[in-house]
Amino acid sequence: MSESSPLDRLIRVIPDWPEVGVQFQDLTGVIAHPDGLAWIGLKLAEPFAGAGITHVAGMEARGFIVGSVVARELKTGFVALRKAGKLPGLTHSVSYDLEYGSASLEVHQADLGPDARVLVIDDVLATGGTAQAAAELVTKSGAELVGFGFVLELSFLSGAAKLGEVPVHSLKVIS
Repeated sequence: MSESSPLDRLIRVIPDWPEVGVQFQDLTGVIAHPDGLAWIGLKLAEPFAGAGITHVAGMEARGFIVGSVVARELKTGFVALRKAGKLPGLTHSVSYDLEYGSASLEVHQADLGPDARVLVIDDVLATGGTAQAAAELVTKSGAELVGFGFVLELSFLSGAAKLGEVPVHSLKVIS
């Protein structure tokens, strides 16, 4: 695969899904393509190389896939940020609002601590609620949030504005 982005070629746009008027950006084709997945890992890791990242954290579920590939690139551990009730043992928990309700994310208390420098990775940045909750979990754990990385950013939803001064790196931005 050339150095150019495979995203335009491998992202499938599904019109009117999940509702009329939405142009859904389906990333499964990128993840299914071995060169596409490798490219995502490399390009999301690049701006954070040398930043002293000790852990990559990814949100359930596609953030697990993308985040683990980035963790491998950065030679760090991967920390799963799970939906409520999925982790055994002691956890930190954060609740947040969604467009139609609320949700919670959790992390094992033992997975992050004051010496951790964390990069949060997910597939899509939309309204920013999930990413903001992930940031809160990282800081609640005593760790330092170093940055965010996303495969796709829907900038018209202004999610990055909710993430403060922490660097945000998106591979593709849709305005």
